Amino acid sequence: MNLRLKSRPIASALLSMALCASLAVAQDANSSSTQAQSTTKPTSATSNDTGNNLPDTIELDPFGGVSIFGQVNRGLAEKHLTGGALGGRVGVNVSKYVGLELMYQYTVNNVRFLTPTQAGLPRYDFGNRIHELAFNPVFHFTPRGSRVRPYVTVGVGAVQYTPTDPAKRIARDPTVNAVYNSANLNDNLQVALNYGGGIKFHLTDHFGLRLDARGMLSRNPTYGLPNYPTGGIYIPKGDRLNGVQATAGLIFYLGRKAQPPPPPPAPPPPPPPLSAGTITGAEGTLCQGKAITLHSTASDPSGHQLGYAWKLNGQPQGSNSPDFTFTPNNAGDFQVEVDVVDATDPNRKVTGGPVTLSIKEYTEPVISSFTVSPKELSCRGDNTTAQLQSAATGSACGGNLTYKWTVSEGSVTNDSTANATFDSKSLTFDQSASTPQTKTVNVTLTVTDESGKSATKTDTITVQCAPQMVRFNDIVFPKNNSRVNNCGKRILIDEVAPKLNDPNYTVVLVGHIDNDEQPKGRRRARNARTLDEQRALNAAGVLTGGTGTCAKVDLSRVMVDWVGTDQTSDTEPGLCGTSTRQETKERRSSKVDESDKNRRVEVYLVPKGAPMPPAVKNAKPLDQKVMKRLGCPK
Repeated sequence: MNLRLKSRPIASALLSMALCASLAVAQDANSSSTQAQSTTKPTSATSNDTGNNLPDTIELDPFGGVSIFGQVNRGLAEKHLTGGALGGRVGVNVSKYVGLELMYQYTVNNVRFLTPTQAGLPRYDFGNRIHELAFNPVFHFTPRGSRVRPYVTVGVGAVQYTPTDPAKRIARDPTVNAVYNSANLNDNLQVALNYGGGIKFHLTDHFGLRLDARGMLSRNPTYGLPNYPTGGIYIPKGDRLNGVQATAGLIFYLGRKAQPPPPPPAPPPPPPPLSAGTITGAEGTLCQGKAITLHSTASDPSGHQLGYAWKLNGQPQGSNSPDFTFTPNNAGDFQVEVDVVDATDPNRKVTGGPVTLSIKEYTEPVISSFTVSPKELSCRGDNTTAQLQSAATGSACGGNLTYKWTVSEGSVTNDSTANATFDSKSLTFDQSASTPQTKTVNVTLTVTDESGKSATKTDTITVQCAPQMVRFNDIVFPKNNSRVNNCGKRILIDEVAPKLNDPNYTVVLVGHIDNDEQPKGRRRARNARTLDEQRALNAAGVLTGGTGTCAKVDLSRVMVDWVGTDQTSDTEPGLCGTSTRQETKERRSSKVDESDKNRRVEVYLVPKGAPMPPAVKNAKPLDQKVMKRLGCPK
């Protein structure tokens, strides 16, 4: 069984934070050291080991903190609970970067079995103390004597897992032992690996602070308990225990501080030359027709007044001033330099530059990418949106670009961004039309820069709007009956028949029966029709009979199908009941309950050329002979 220790993420996070902080401080310390060395060059008298700058040969470190262990997920899910940590370290810095350290640590980590030994029994806890003795080399990132010393360390030692005396006394109690088999609870000694890092702050010659984050890994102690289930508490062999200790402590340094030799006398300074400085003001984008002001940062350490002579493409320009302004009338490269002279000593002079100014020309934006996808949409359903995508670049002098999408009809979302969306549902179509409708929408993108220059591209989208299929309320029948009741006749005659004045529609009737109905009609002749077929034909007869209470719809405008007990299509019973009497005499509120709704005929108005509804399996035209015999069903 794999062992997962929940404290590993905590330990990893603490150790990672300590190491990252150590590296960052080390880098800062090294940078500071480099700057200091570049300012003052040490002589042979000052090139001794930097570890002699502070008395840190021996370090005494009392500390305290927190101890966290992971959970062992085998057996009874043993868990060493989080507790405090105390201890001390004695370290010797044997070289500039390496030290040796002896550590003793005492932690309070009581043990809890998260899983009860038997249902109904409380989980078992006992007090526990951990004594750790370890020997580690310590590897520092900065040399001895540094004010800040990040470090990493790894070492081995012995760990004594010791249940408290009250815990042992309780475990050996006959009553407790009879339930938990705990009499052998005892100390356990293990070899442990510790690893981690931290940072030391050398505050004074003999005093400092230390932060340490350290992981500890050992075999999981069994505390003398059984290693397999015996009816009481037990700890399986072979598991590892992983923990982390985060501590903070003081450092007391023992040693003697060496006195550095006095620095050598500074050499006399050389005569200060003129500084040519730099020519500023040529940063960023330089544009045709826009004034440019340049400035010379030349200086004289002696403080004398300076004279300036500017040149543009080798020709004298401007006045005797540290500033020079000109307006380029064309695009291209311009070279600028300035001669700087001491006004009191013409022999002291220097030339600043030359610098090359690249002047850009104003040009209109370029639309490099312009796509409309897809270009054919529907007015409803899933295919109703087109993605309008573009990419454009402007001239260096044009500034930021703005986008504007427009359409000849409808609306666009995010129309002021490079990528927008067109929705065909925003178009207006005649929803009652029985023939397909088509509209062409012009899509235009205009990209404009800050100077007012713009670029435009146009494309088209074709939107198709097919006529919609119409579904009416189902005609519901009494059990084992195919007679169309008054409510069903109202649906067929008052709602469906008038729609068939439009020659582009066909009525499709789909008959169903319920699982508890007789599949055959009342007749027992050889050619007797099934109940679902008879229901569909009776509904068709009400539409086409032409006498009595029946409408007179042409037979060619009606198709039928019957699917037995197949109820995969949704039911649409509406308010019709199953009685053959008037609506006011039918079920209360004319509603259909769950026992009625599967005895039905579905009624669809399908546009010509449109696919059949999913409920239709095999639509058939009406047989004239059959319908003539049927006439107008009563």
